[in-house]
This record gives sequence, structure tokens and C-alpha cells, in this order.
Amino acid sequence: MPQHTFILNGKPVSVDVEDDVRLLWVLRDVLGVTGPKYGCGLGVCQACTSHINGKAFNPCSVPVKDIRPTDEVTTIEGLPATVGKDLHPMQEAWLEYDVAQCGYCQPGQIMAAVAKVRQARAAGHEIGDADFDEIRNICRCGTYHRIREAIRAGAKNF
Repeated sequence: MPQHTFILNGKPVSVDVEDDVRLLWVLRDVLGVTGPKYGCGLGVCQACTSHINGKAFNPCSVPVKDIRPTDEVTTIEGLPATVGKDLHPMQEAWLEYDVAQCGYCQPGQIMAAVAKVRQARAAGHEIGDADFDEIRNICRCGTYHRIREAIRAGAKNF
């Protein structure tokens, strides 16, 4: 069986799985990292949103063979370490604004929000309504207003 190596939440990992196994299943079933959620398996719902090399991506849509040994995959579990705290400021804002209802989509929502704030700043502006409209994570509970408020608040602190 082929071996695949990459960096997960700051630590190198190696797994023995077939090339066509989607990264989401490697994370959840092989490595026990359950923050990225399975929703659709097609990259539509974005419940599994994580970061690869600092950018949002959906591991349900990526075969593990496409991940390079130098690729850095960050899941919600590793997000606080990116700022050296127990919780990332975006996670703190989520709690402050009481965003979650069922909570299923929240790891993906938070990861998408952090990536979008970073992207907006790299483009030379703070996150705004046009950026919010580009975040396509589905929340079946409909907490979108609180999500936007939490993103605004979280963005101020990192």
C-alpha cells in the first residue's frame, strides 16, 4: 500500500492508504481528526473546510495522492496553535456571539472565515460584505447573521 506523508496541524504524519482515498477519510478514519465534518463528499456543503498551506480547501474533494510531503494541512484542531493560544480569536468570537446551534458546520465555517480574513488582508482591505458573500458554507440552522457578526469581531483580534 502506498505511503503518503504531509504536515498535519504542525506535525509530520505518514499514512499507508490507497492513492484514491479522499483526504477527509484519511483525517477522520485513519488519523482520528474529527473536526472536519462529512456533509456531502463533493465540496458543496463545505462542512469539512480546512486549510492547506494557509488557504481554505475541502478535503472531501482531494485524493490523498494529491497532497505533497511539504503541504501543511490545518484543521480546526490545529487552528489555535497558529496564534499560540488555547482558542483562535475566531473561535472566541464564535462563543461570544453564540453562533452555534447544532454545531455541525461550525468547524468548517470558522476555517472558511479565518481563510477569508487572511485573503482580504492580503488584498489590502478588511473583510466586508462582498467577502461574506463569497463564503459558501451551508448552515442548516440558518445562523448566518451571527456568523457574520462573529467574523467581524474575530477579525479584529488576529
